[in-house]
Amino acid sequence: MATIGMNDLKTGLTILYNQSIWRVLEFQHVKPGKGAAFVRSKLKNLRTGAVNEVTFRPGDKFETASIEQTDMQYLYADGDQHVFMDNETYDQVSIPADKISDALKFLLENMTVKITTYEGEILDVELPKTVELTVTETQPGIKGATANGGGKPATLETGLVITVPDFVNEGDKLVVNTDNGGSYTSRA
Repeated sequence: MATIGMNDLKTGLTILYNQSIWRVLEFQHVKPGKGAAFVRSKLKNLRTGAVNEVTFRPGDKFETASIEQTDMQYLYADGDQHVFMDNETYDQVSIPADKISDALKFLLENMTVKITTYEGEILDVELPKTVELTVTETQPGIKGATANGGGKPATLETGLVITVPDFVNEGDKLVVNTDNGGSYTSRA
């Protein structure tokens, strides 16, 4: 691990700071007219998911954290544990549901995701940008409805409820955006 200062910060860098692992989401070098320059940053705690704004001064030093990302396939749920398999070594790991609760809204068996680890500790499950999910429950579609209508709620096969256009019916396969908590993109 390398020790770096505030001038070495860049977006996407992972650092050890305040006894936790943080990813730099944003940073901005500020040079006030009076006083020393500083860096205003937005950091995401990879253990808790919390996002904090942190100001670094010229003397601040921290370690870079070497994280690994591995492509893994979601196999099945075993009670409160969810089992994933490494696509290259076929090793399996179990992750508690509370650690990946946001990802569970989109996970289907056999889906490939990226698992982020630090020294063997599982930090995050990174989903694809979009997933295809089937509508299991919604009101009947309205003939002649357009995508610009008001929309209606639809329950998907993972239990996720999203707003969809009025023309969507039960059994339709939809493309859902995973970035913003789940939103309708299009029919598959």
